[in-house]
Amino acid sequence: MVKLNKIYTRTGDDGTTGLVDGPRRRKDNLRVEAFGAVDETNAAVGMCRLHTKDMARVDSALGRIQNDLFDLGSDLATPGPDEGRKYAPLRVTEKQVAWLEAQIDRHIEALEPLTSFVLPGGSPLAANCHLARTIARRAERVVVALSTEETVNPQIQRYLNRLSDLLFVLGRLANANGTKDVLWEPGRNTGTSKEG
Repeated sequence: MVKLNKIYTRTGDDGTTGLVDGPRRRKDNLRVEAFGAVDETNAAVGMCRLHTKDMARVDSALGRIQNDLFDLGSDLATPGPDEGRKYAPLRVTEKQVAWLEAQIDRHIEALEPLTSFVLPGGSPLAANCHLARTIARRAERVVVALSTEETVNPQIQRYLNRLSDLLFVLGRLANANGTKDVLWEPGRNTGTSKEG
């Protein structure tokens, strides 16, 4: 059980932060950047949930995702091998990735086929899902960069990739199953489109 009695400790005033164990890292370190981007993703998912009061299944799924994103952050904040530790560190699992895939498969069947790329917008929920999707993609990019320097659980990258896909699907679902998506019109404002 996590117990937080004090919010400020002053230990980060030197520009470093503590991980679950091991030496402190600079706050601009790629590992810290990675779990920071995951935290931003979680906050953006929380913004989505402001618009799901009439969508119990979607709200429940987003709540589960928020919990999983804390698991991802813990995983990233616990570098190094698992062997020889006094306790088993929290690691993201293939089961969590498979759950996202099942959610995508479940919701995509109800969507209208796409005829163009989708612009972020439409309903407030859709716009927030697209914002969360782009932040999840950034988190994924940081994790990919980190994995070129240090060992990272490969399920983290897979989870973030599937999460951005699911958020795209949920954004379309929030736009009346895609019927009210805002579609990209290539060249619309260049003077070269059919509509001029």
